Amino acid sequence: MKLTLYPFELKFRHTFTISRKSKDVQPLLVVELQQDGLSGLGETADNSYYNMTVPRLMEAINAHRPFIENYTLDTPEVFWQDMFPLLQDNMFALCALDLAAWDLYAKRQNKKLYEVWGLDISHNPLTDYTIGIDTIDNMVKKLQEFPWPIYKIKLGTKEDIAIIAELRKHTSAIFRVDANCAWGVEETLRNAEAMKPLGVEFIEQPMAAADRDGMKTVFEKSVLPVIADESCIVEQDVARCHGYFHGINIKLTKCGGITPALRMIKEARQYGMKIMTGSMNESTVGTSAVAHLLPFLDYVDMDGPLLLAEDTADGIRIDNGRIIYADRPGVGAVLRQA
Repeated sequence: MKLTLYPFELKFRHTFTISRKSKDVQPLLVVELQQDGLSGLGETADNSYYNMTVPRLMEAINAHRPFIENYTLDTPEVFWQDMFPLLQDNMFALCALDLAAWDLYAKRQNKKLYEVWGLDISHNPLTDYTIGIDTIDNMVKKLQEFPWPIYKIKLGTKEDIAIIAELRKHTSAIFRVDANCAWGVEETLRNAEAMKPLGVEFIEQPMAAADRDGMKTVFEKSVLPVIADESCIVEQDVARCHGYFHGINIKLTKCGGITPALRMIKEARQYGMKIMTGSMNESTVGTSAVAHLLPFLDYVDMDGPLLLAEDTADGIRIDNGRIIYADRPGVGAVLRQA
């Protein structure tokens, strides 16, 4: 295979703020694998919380360039198993390669990826749209400029209940809230009580991942379901979340790609847990890959291209929450620029 790396820095439409940081630019890395005249694209995101930068991601992949370029792709699952020992300390890099392998694999069959899996897309969940932390007035403005059926509201301020109460005055949309580890046990339980009548569907990662005792209490007492994010990174975390969360948010970038995500989905279903996939603010390359998992999911947060003012590719489109697939084989993404 031929390996090509494309680093990008894409501007956000608005400063993107969560409980622990703000940013105006999203660095990303797109990976291209070429074999037998076909090309597969994958993507991974820069993320300071996990100490992942684009230079570090490129260094990790380039360290194994000879192995990759001498590799002949059979199936993505075998490729992932062969790459895992080399990149087990950098799942972000492994994700980009895995997504590119699945794209290439589906193109070899001249099918969309969901068709390779034999999936029915007629009942796909709608994606939410994220409102980042800001002043209450600005959060209202962001909501009003982007009418949408489902919003994810980033919280972790002293005004969290007031934020939800004010936003509710301006829309009848479903709300989901994401505290990104900012709350404690009593605050989570109190906020759940206040937010349930305001049309909040669930709370994502209310407390720090290390606070397992606290999460057990919240799981047992919260009037709203709780979904794991920072507590569910890789496959081994699914079992650890059972009995502590009502569902898991699988992020392809964090878990190492589609290949482990499929196993995580199967395991979570066996536990009776809800399943969501989330965005790491990927562009249309990574988001197009997520789209093919939709028939497996209860919820999806794949609004990265909507939050960015710039993009890397053409691929899936999003219309009022509904995902429209590109009429191309593979995941459907085509780079706009290199």
